[in-house]
Amino acid sequence: MIMLSDHYRQTFGCKVYKLSLDGGFTCPNRDGTLGTRGCIFCSEKGSGEFAEGSCGSISRQLERAKERVRGKNREGKYIAYFQSFTNTYAPVAVLEQRYREAIAPEDIVGLAVATRPDCLPEEVVALLARINRIKPVSVELGLQTVHEDTARYLRRGYPTAVYLDAVKRLKAAELEVVTHIILGLPGETEEMMMETTRQAVAAGTDGVKFHLLHVLRGTDLEQEYLRGRVEPLSLERYGQILKACISCLPEHIIVHRITGDGAKRDLIAPAWSADKKRVLNYLYKVLDIQK
Repeated sequence: MIMLSDHYRQTFGCKVYKLSLDGGFTCPNRDGTLGTRGCIFCSEKGSGEFAEGSCGSISRQLERAKERVRGKNREGKYIAYFQSFTNTYAPVAVLEQRYREAIAPEDIVGLAVATRPDCLPEEVVALLARINRIKPVSVELGLQTVHEDTARYLRRGYPTAVYLDAVKRLKAAELEVVTHIILGLPGETEEMMMETTRQAVAAGTDGVKFHLLHVLRGTDLEQEYLRGRVEPLSLERYGQILKACISCLPEHIIVHRITGDGAKRDLIAPAWSADKKRVLNYLYKVLDIQK
């Protein structure tokens, strides 16, 4: 198993931090194209709780984000990460301006773009390929699950076949693909989560982000939780499932995340996920990762 921090050191020769940005985009699941309430688990910030969106321009966001981590990153290399909402969901000219502004600084060594598989028309893939010839580009796809019943419950808004096609086209354009998978979705067994992992690998993903299903204030998932329809995983059970899913990964697959966490002010459940240091130490032990 290759962890992201090790991958960055091997690729760039130093420690690299990702700087979360808000490009000012929306999502077809929010602007009325597919819906207005987003995915059931998604907060009003579109998974961008830690982005520097309130700072204005991309350049200013980058500077603010660097200030926050400068003490931890004396080597000073960064990935510009468009995280909030759907970051390929805009006219190509707008996307190109945002991307080029983000990669312009010398200390930015790459670009990461989080998006939906159904928001990758050919002209956007071509743009990402052009940017990739300047600095490395990683495209993050929110798959979450390959199981259609679960996807409908989540209001994901596209069938799994769309994800499979998106990976194929991105790989044909020589772009790195990272797949987001949520562990602990209602009704899913450990075997179902392992099957999602296996299918992402078979599709051709280069990396995986594993996320714990957590309940955030203001989401529709909060209402499901309050009605007793959602039972979050315990830390121990999450560790077991995570280990099983990672066992499905070939050695070359990069593990970008082993859990996910929401802003503490909005977290409803599970409470244990708020103690990030304890959680990571426990998972490192379960996975036998030396840190």
